[in-house]
Formats: sequence, C-alpha cells, structure tokens
Amino acid sequence: MRDQREIANIIANDFGANATYVEDLLRQFQYNPNSVGDEWGSYFHSLLGGNGAVKAEAQAVAAKAAPAAAPQMVAVQPAAKPAVAPAAETVGERLQIRGPAMKIVENMETSLSVPTATSLRQIQIKLLDENRRWVNRYLDEQGKGKTSYTHFIAWAILKALAKFPQMNDGYEEKDGVAYRLKRTDVNLGVAVDIQKKDGSRSLLVPNVKAADKMTFWQFVQAYQDVVIRARDGKLQVSDFQGTTISITNPGTIGTSSSSPRLMAGQGAIIATGAIEFPPEYAAMTDAALSQLGISKVFNITSTYDHRIIQGAESGMFLAYIHELMLGKHDFYDEIFADLGINYKPLRWSVDVNPMLSGVDRERQEIKKQAAIFEWINAYRVRGHLIADIDPLHMIHLYAHPELEIETYGLSIWDLDREFYTGGLGGKEYATLREIWAMLIRFYCGKVGTESRHITSREQKQWIRERIERNPEPIPVEVKKQLLDRLIAAEQFEKFLHTKYLGQKRFSVEGGESIIPVLDQLIAGTAQRGAEEIVLGMAHRGRLTVLANIIGHYMSERIFTSFEGTVHPNFPADEGDVKYHQGAVGKRDINGKELTLTLSPNPSHLEFVDPVVEGMARAKQDAMQIAREEARARVWPVLIHGDAAFAGQGIVTETLNLADLKGYRTGGTIHFIINNQIGFTTSPTSSRSSIYSTDIAKMTQLPIFHVNADDVEAAWRVLQIALDFRQKFNKDVVIDLIGFRRHGHNEGDEPSYTQPLMYQRVKEHPGVRELYSRQLIREGTLTREEVDQMIETVWRSYETALASAKEIVANKKPMTAPPEMKPDMDGSTVLETGVARDMLDEVSRTMSVVPQGFTINPKMVSQMSRRAKMGSGEIPVDWGFAEGLAFGSLILEGTSVRLSGQDCGRGTFSQRHAILYDTQTGDSWTPLETLQSNGVKFEVFDSSLSEAGVLGYEYGYSIVSRDGLTMWEAQFGDFANGAQVLIDQFISPSEDKWKQTSRLVMLLPHGYEGQGPEHSSARLERYLQLCAEDNMQVCYPTTPAQYFHLLRRQVKQELRKPLIVMTPKSLLRLPAAVSSLDQFSSGGFHPVIGDDVNPANVERVLVCSGKVYYDLLAEQDKNNSGKIAILRLEQFYPFPLSLLQRWLSSFSSAKQLFWVQEEPQNMGGWNFIRPWLEGLKRTGQELRYVGRVASASPATGSYMVHQLEQQALVKEALSL
Repeated sequence: MRDQREIANIIANDFGANATYVEDLLRQFQYNPNSVGDEWGSYFHSLLGGNGAVKAEAQAVAAKAAPAAAPQMVAVQPAAKPAVAPAAETVGERLQIRGPAMKIVENMETSLSVPTATSLRQIQIKLLDENRRWVNRYLDEQGKGKTSYTHFIAWAILKALAKFPQMNDGYEEKDGVAYRLKRTDVNLGVAVDIQKKDGSRSLLVPNVKAADKMTFWQFVQAYQDVVIRARDGKLQVSDFQGTTISITNPGTIGTSSSSPRLMAGQGAIIATGAIEFPPEYAAMTDAALSQLGISKVFNITSTYDHRIIQGAESGMFLAYIHELMLGKHDFYDEIFADLGINYKPLRWSVDVNPMLSGVDRERQEIKKQAAIFEWINAYRVRGHLIADIDPLHMIHLYAHPELEIETYGLSIWDLDREFYTGGLGGKEYATLREIWAMLIRFYCGKVGTESRHITSREQKQWIRERIERNPEPIPVEVKKQLLDRLIAAEQFEKFLHTKYLGQKRFSVEGGESIIPVLDQLIAGTAQRGAEEIVLGMAHRGRLTVLANIIGHYMSERIFTSFEGTVHPNFPADEGDVKYHQGAVGKRDINGKELTLTLSPNPSHLEFVDPVVEGMARAKQDAMQIAREEARARVWPVLIHGDAAFAGQGIVTETLNLADLKGYRTGGTIHFIINNQIGFTTSPTSSRSSIYSTDIAKMTQLPIFHVNADDVEAAWRVLQIALDFRQKFNKDVVIDLIGFRRHGHNEGDEPSYTQPLMYQRVKEHPGVRELYSRQLIREGTLTREEVDQMIETVWRSYETALASAKEIVANKKPMTAPPEMKPDMDGSTVLETGVARDMLDEVSRTMSVVPQGFTINPKMVSQMSRRAKMGSGEIPVDWGFAEGLAFGSLILEGTSVRLSGQDCGRGTFSQRHAILYDTQTGDSWTPLETLQSNGVKFEVFDSSLSEAGVLGYEYGYSIVSRDGLTMWEAQFGDFANGAQVLIDQFISPSEDKWKQTSRLVMLLPHGYEGQGPEHSSARLERYLQLCAEDNMQVCYPTTPAQYFHLLRRQVKQELRKPLIVMTPKSLLRLPAAVSSLDQFSSGGFHPVIGDDVNPANVERVLVCSGKVYYDLLAEQDKNNSGKIAILRLEQFYPFPLSLLQRWLSSFSSAKQLFWVQEEPQNMGGWNFIRPWLEGLKRTGQELRYVGRVASASPATGSYMVHQLEQQALVKEALSL
C-alpha cells in the first residue's frame, strides 16, 4: 500500500500539468468508487495498491503534491532560491496555497528544470479570417457546426510538423544517458480552460492522438471531442498520456503574447495571442481600415526545449506556419477539398486600391467596377461547375479561373469595399463580400443552373430573376408532404427488399427525391390548369412510381406480381415483367381530377421518350381547342437515367422534335435520376461531356442540376421549371443527382467495379433520414411524429400485401402454358369504296389552285393531270389515289396525319401534298380545305430522324385510336434506324401491354438497280415478327389497292399496325394505274388472281409487288396462256382461303413457283414457303425463283442488277 507522497509523485509523473485534475478525481474515487469511469477506476485501483486502500494521510493528498516529472526521466532538482530580505508587512491577509493551486505552483517550479527558449512571430489574420468564413458558411449549410481560428492554427502546426518533425521530438535521460525521442505520431495537447462549480478555474491539457494522421475534418471533430469531454468531466486516463507537443490560446482572454511553460517530455508548446488590429489603427473606422487594407494580426510563440531544438529551427517552424496562414503550400486548398467545398479558397495578394493610387484614380475605379460585372456574369455562366450538387462528392470539379476574384484583379482587400451590382439580389450596391455570398447562394449551392447558353434575352432574364432572390419559406404543409412521399418511397423499397429478398425491382433508393418531386409536380401542374400528365420512364424506380404516384391500388397489383401471378384487374401484366408495365390513374387535387398516364416501356431505356411525346400531342389535338390552351392542359413528363440520357441517340432525336411544327407539345419536364453510374460504368467512361445533360443545350432549354439530398431545393427548382414551361412552352431539364443504393439490380454486386463509390454509399444515411433530421431540428415535426408516419406507411403496404396474397390464394394455379391461338385468315375483303360525288369533291380540292397563289411552273401540268384523273379522262396514278383516300376519310370524319422525311412533296416527287407560292414562299395544303368539326389533315416534313419520329407517330396512334396516322420512310431500309421501335413497341405491344395501334408505316421498296441501301425495305424482318395477329404486312401493286388499303385501316374494327411496301418506279409506270371506277366500289384484295383460262395453266407463279410488272411485261411478248400469275398483296394475316381458292382453280398446274426480286434469304420466301408447301397439291413442284442468297440486299452495279432481273424473269416464264 502506497503512502500519500508516493501517490502524488506517480500522478505528477504520469500527468504533469493535469495532475490537479487527476487528484480531484482520486478524491472522488476514494469517496465513491462509482463516481468515475471504468478506466479511471482501474487506474486508481492500481495506484492505491491494488485493493483500493490508502493510508490515512492520503486523504490530504491534494494538499501536498510532489513536483511533476516526465515519465522515465531523472528528476533535476531546482536551483536553491536566494535569500530574500523580509519586506514590510502590507498585506491584510496571508492565505496558504494548498490543494490544486499548490499543484500548479509545483508544476511551474518543475518546468523550470527544462531549459527553454521562445520564438515569436506576428501573423496577418486576414486570409485565415476570410477562408474560415467560407468554411463556416458551408458547414452551417451542412448542419455541421463551425470551426474556430484555433482549429486552423492547430492544423497549420500539424502541417508544419510534417516539414519540421524535430519540433515533435522529446528529451529523456536514462541511467545517466541523454536521448532524443523521435515520435512516430503527433499527440497534440490542447489547453482547455475549465471553470469549476465554485467559480475557480483550472487548465487541462488532454491530447488528440495521432492528429497528424487525420484529415482536417477528422481533426476538427477529434479536437472538439476532447474539449467537450474536458468540460463535461468525461476525460479518460489515455487522454492525458503521451502528449508530444501542445497548443494554448491565452489570446481568448486578450493576452497579446505569451511564453508558456514547457512541461517535461514535450518538445515545444505553441501559444497564440489575441486577434486584433495593430494598436496604431485601433481608433479607425471599419470603412477606413478597409480602404487602407489593414489586417488584424496575432502573435504566435514557440517555447521549445533548447536541449534538442535550436532557435533557428523554431524560427523556421513559425515562418512555415506563417506561410501556411497566407495560403502557401495549398494549405486552404486541401482544407476546402477535404470538406467538399467546391469553390477555390481566397488567395493572399497585395492590395491595389484606386482610392489611394493618386494618378489615374478614376480610370482604375472604372476598371475595377467593370471587373465586378465580368466576375458576376462568370458566376451566372459557370457557377454550376462548383455547385454542391453531389451527395457523394464523386463528381469531378471543374474549378474555373473565371470564378476566382484574382482573375479580375480583385483581392481579399476588396471584400469590404462597396461596388455597384447592377441589381444582383435586389441590391444596387453591395460590398464584394456580400456580392460573393449572393453569387455562391444563387449559383453554387445545392442547385447548379445552366441557362446562359439560351439566346433569348427574355428567357435568360426571367430565369435570372427567379434565381437571384431570397427564396420564400416553404409552407409547413408542403414540407410534411415532401417527407411523407420520401417515407413512402423509402419504405416501399425496404418492404420489397424485406418480403422479396433478391428479386429484381430496380430500386430507386439513392434517388428517392424523385417521388416527392413528382408528387408536387402533379399538384403544381393542376394549379396551372393541367388536366393530364403523360409520363415516360425506364425501369429504374418504375415500381415505386406506380405504387406512390399513379395510385395506391398499384401496390396490390405489384405485390400480386411478386407473388407469382397476375392481378385480375391487370391482365396485361402477363405479357411483360412488372417493371415494364404502364398504368392510368386519377388524382384529386383540391377537387380537380387530374389523369396520370404512365406509358409502358421495354428495357430499351429511352425509346419511350418519343412515344410519350406523340401521346401527349394526340391528347392535345383531341381536345379540339386552341393549341396553346391544349398544351396547358396536357403535360408530357420524361424521367431519364444519366448514362442513357447522354449515351442514347433517341434522346437527342426526341429533344430535337420539341420545337418543330408537327411535334410541339408545349414543353416537356425532363427529370434525370442521376445515380452517377451506368450499370457498372462510371461517367468518365460513358460520356465525353461534363454533364449527362449537355446534349440538351442544343434546344436552348434551361438545365438545373440539383443535389438529391436537398428535397426542398428540388421543390424550389420544380416551381421554376413549371412556371418556365407554362410561360415559354419549352422543355426544362431537372438533373436530380443522387446515387444508386444497390447494383444495377438487387442481385448485382456494385463494389466489384465501384469500390470507392459504394463505400460512400454505405456511409450515406439516405435522404429520408436527412430530411427527417432537418424537420425535427427546425421544429416542424417531432421524432415520434416521424416514426408514426413511417409506421402508417408500412402498415398500408402490409394491408396491400395481404390483399395480394388473398388474390393468389383464390386464383386457380396455372398448370400449363396458354394454348396458342391460330392466326386469323386474312382473306376478307372489306368494302371501302367511295361515292363518285365525294371523289369529285376531293379531286377538285386537289387540282384547283386558289386565286392569288402562284404555283411552280412545273406543277401546272401536274395540276392539270390531277383534274383529268379526277374526271376519269386518264387512269389514276399512285399519288392521286393516295390523295383520294386521304380526302375521302377527312370528309367522312377521320383525321389524317402523315409525317416523315420530305413526305410533303414525297421522296420521289409523287405526292405534292403541300405546295409553295413561288412569289411569297407561303405554303398551301389543298386537302386542308376539307377539314371541319375538328377533323384535321396534317402533313409534316420531319427532322432527319427515323427512331424519334416513328416513335412519336406510334405514340400518337395509340391515343388517336380511330385516326389514320402514318409514318413514311424516305427509303424503306431507312427504317433500320428505328428497329427498336419496331421490335419492342409496334410488333409486340398488344401482346405485352394490351396496347393497340392503327399506325401505318409506308416503306418504299423495289429493285431498280439503285444499290444495296435504296432497294429493300427489309420485308423479311417484318414477316419474321408476324404472330398472334399482331400486325398487317401488305405489298399492293395498284393505286386502287393502295387506296382501299388505307381506307380499310380505318374502317375495320381491328386496330393493328399496318406495314406497307410502297412503290418507287411503279409511281410512274404506265401499267401501274387504276381506273376511277375502281375507287367507287370494292375493297382491298389480299390476293389478285389471273383471268387466264385455268384449264391451260401448267405453272402458277405467286409473287408480290413490282416484280409482277416485270413478269407481266415479259409474258405479254409471248403469252401462251400456260402460266398464271397470282399477286399476293397481303402477307399477314395470311389470306389462306383466298389463295387456296385461286390455286385450286388451276387444277392442271404441275408447278408452283414463288417469284421474288429479293435474295433468297430475304424477301417473302422464308415466310411463304411453309404456307405454299401446305397448299400445293401432291406431286406439284414447289420452286423458289429469285436472286441467290446474299449478305447485301442488292448489288451496287446496275449492269449486274439488270442481268439478275432478266435471269429470274426468264427462269419464271421459261417452260
């Protein structure tokens, strides 16, 4: 058991300057062992001899303390004090120093045993002060508190120790040998002034362990932690052990300079003085100080152990700290980067003040004012580059010199000087500091705005005025709504993850903000007069949108699908996976009903974009009101992925339609769920642009990049976007930057390829949690209320799941695949003839030029020819037949819409649906004069786009269910550029989504020696897609057939897409004409027979399209009557009974030939062959006649083409 003096010596030896604090704790422990923490209890238990006992005199341990000494050091006795003559007694009372105060006396006396010296340096605080302001402003926005001057100075000490590590060394004597202790870590002692309950004060010096291994923010947190624990009395034994160097700040009490005592074992102690202006400037005003460029200063001292540190080393150490304080060695740059502050720190510079320049003062002032304007504009243009828009801080920052004040000759000395702003933020004049703060707030916060690429001054000014003002407070009710939808989105994803672990759902987690934003968009559009929103999106987040935006009943539908069956109200779900399905819902917004239509979409991401645009335009047209008003009532909304938006050309094609006459929808709200990754590919590998949205600038639309962690910022941007669309009828892009919580799907492991990103993702609490904390912090809600909201949402999903399980339980399980239905027989001929008087009216409309309109001279004969065809004087050609079909349908009340490249005139100058005045350039569309009662005839020359325009017309046809909607390819094979639309939408849409369409695709086809790309419309590809009566594929050979085919498409009950192989050379072939009476009666004939005597026929040729006329021309030279030619005008639905009837009439024919122009591996052969094999008689020869199989559709040599054509015709006709 140790005695009192031994215990005191041990404490002094272990804790040095902190011994007083430890002895206080010891007394608490002796009185009540439970009053200290476990670590202190263990220490004191060991200190007192292992059993907690102590001699009676130990009770007075605080009154007598041994001198402090460094661990493992030989104590150096202090020198004998010289005798002092007694002074006259002038004190009124003499108090004995005892207890903690006596311990301080002893510590100070012990410190005299260390030979020390002190270096002093004065440092300007201006740059530190300004950069600290920026740091604290940023931290305040993040809800992370503030930094002090001491944090920065201490950090500079740590940085300087890396340059001068000897300042961290220690001195030790052992067995009479002196040692320099080289420390591997910097354990920075922090002097903390503690006020006790009795009002007395004491100084504690705990340390931050391994401070040199930390980042700046880690160090600040660790520093604050020891300070808080010191003041709360929660320091542990280890907090005092191993201090290598200390910092103290007597400047907090006004001390301008200090030379503190150095405790044994430490190499140095750094003291900072008060921060203040030099005394000679103390009486000056702030304005005068600003004009003179006077900085506050502080003194910093380094008191060091002179046995191991020399004065030059200490001086250089302080000089390096001075350099760091002035921003050298990237001191502030590294701090800003560590904190995630996107803009550059301020720089130290020499003050150039025109007010003090004397000569040329006015010119210099003007120059500086002009620089201010230029700098302000730079933030408007490029501020987005340093905006805080990435929750993970993964986006590479493009710090631009145009955003730095130094570029414009401005400096930290100008910050408090006043300049003219031009009205920035509603202020005419402001200090540079205020101007900068406004620019950061407006352009570099949680929203980065790109609008200065817009050429319209009005639009730019409007956006600027909306951005450059203090935002109005968000109503409390809206805040609760935002949180409610965040909860709904988060809990829905968690619910699915819990109930259906591992199943694909393409979660929106990390981008949940899209759900409350969409919810607010619905309310906002309704307030602005909308009646319907048409939505398009890929699979990411689709289930959450269905469940929480379209309608609550959708949850039951989704859960039923996860349970392995189909909800009885949604039979279409059987046709495609759940995250491709669409829906229609209704929302009541303050008593007003708003319709929501979510278009289905395949995995081909962005290809739904033009489909949605077409649907919206059709809905607007159907309202039969002024187009501007209709656009205000129907809003298209597209939700994109970041990688797809930048990478898929269909996005560009769709954007390009936005302001074209035939495709305007009044503006689309584009959202990008930007999770900063495409499957496994990072942005640096998936695009060459800075943002995924850069392509959108081509259409002069504004772009808002929003940090998805700030749902309120997203709400404010949404209001701007809705108002902009309403005012200017233009698109807007909102780039919602978040992350993807899981892999591409829930079974994918993303950390294989993105380890750094997914480490940050794991550490991210989620936007719902962040917003909950914010609302709780500001008093909008309590934690209990938030928890209740979460529980309510979860219960609603449990209820929906129970209903889904009940549906599954009551549904008879499927035991076999559905039976295949036989294809319909396409032999029916529907009567589609038109009365002669109607044909006459259409004919007159097409051939009579209005008075005052000057047509092209070359069109005069064409108009005369139209009149003659309309009167029956000459046969009707293809162009006129088409016009008769269009005009008759309009008169019967059917709207007609045709679009495509050059379709107004026609690729082959055959249509001339639109004529142009040669004097004025004005257009005239003859058939428009037949319009009435909302029935329209519209022909639009499209952009040079296949996929975008075809997708648009497909979307239009979905809504315009009974109109005639057509898309014409310039050449048939150009449809290749839209193959995704054909394969994923047009062909399978009815099977997948129960989505029907009457869309007509006009594809010029025919072999005329024009080479591989202008010959084939790839008939074989469409035939390969034919099944389950999904569409019609026809190849008419006469104008009348084409006329009746177009009319049949509208008149028949079936709504199926129609693929038409249209003519090129036949447009002007004299033989390919029809008499006018063929339009007055009859209909489209799927098969056209031959009037040859059946008894003489030995060979039957079945063909389709242009080759018929080649065969006919050659046969007419020597027609023996032994060969019959049948024209198959419709491939699908296959006209089985009709063709069978014709073939059976030629009972003596021994040969059945299929003749085609296309190579054997193309065209109709592979489709028709099994049909013909089933139709031919026993013993009848079935033969293919046509070009040999080829990799290319056609030869590039006209001579070779001619030889091939002659050969196939000869083979077909040679008996």
